[in-house]
Amino acid sequence: MKSIAIIPARFGSTRLPGKPLLPVGGVPLVVRVAKGVSRSSKVERIVVATDDERIAAVAKLGGFEAIITPKDLHSGSDRVAYVAKELQGWDIVLNVQVDDALVGPDMIDPLVDVLKSDSSVQVALLVKEIEKKREVENPNVVKVVFRRDGRALYFSRSPVPYERNPKAPYYKHIGPYAYRRDFLLELAKCPPTPLEHAESLEMLRILEMGYEIRCVETRRDTIEVDTPEDIAALENYLAGRGDEAR
Repeated sequence: MKSIAIIPARFGSTRLPGKPLLPVGGVPLVVRVAKGVSRSSKVERIVVATDDERIAAVAKLGGFEAIITPKDLHSGSDRVAYVAKELQGWDIVLNVQVDDALVGPDMIDPLVDVLKSDSSVQVALLVKEIEKKREVENPNVVKVVFRRDGRALYFSRSPVPYERNPKAPYYKHIGPYAYRRDFLLELAKCPPTPLEHAESLEMLRILEMGYEIRCVETRRDTIEVDTPEDIAALENYLAGRGDEAR
């Protein structure tokens, strides 16, 4: 089975306009993410899907392929599906978020392995137990509850589950999504669903339509870039641990 990684990179971010072009450790964010993906031996092609020529130019200057997509696509997954439809011959499509500057093989390979080993899985993503209490209340941190077998029950920006009794475990979704290409193309044909619209979470469209999402637990955390404060935190992290993307 062949795997392609597509990085949706929209210029008009609400909270951080031009985010894919912002330098992190001297490297444009979109290039840093693509370099992280390139370290995975399970990904055979990397494409930046963008609505902006400036982002495409920076990606190409960094040595990566870029494809221009329409500006009116509803979500990052729709942008990924647009490119996946144009490119034939791929079985697994990874949607790698452009705000995930610390992405690497340990966040990609387990998802590819799940889809390769279990034909019943159409979508897989990473979840991690929340260790910082403030993240539970943060609407930018997407919480997830899932069954014992890893199948997702719900995603929310609100704290779930409700902590009626103390010490309830909280999990968050981090990192990429992995789709079977055929499923992704079918999903893109469906309009946004009520819960998806209410929470502004693409994963809820899949659940509302009656499909399953496999959650793969990871111990490694990440720093997703949504605010200037996130960039500062990421710069501090890289300064303390070295920087593989320079």
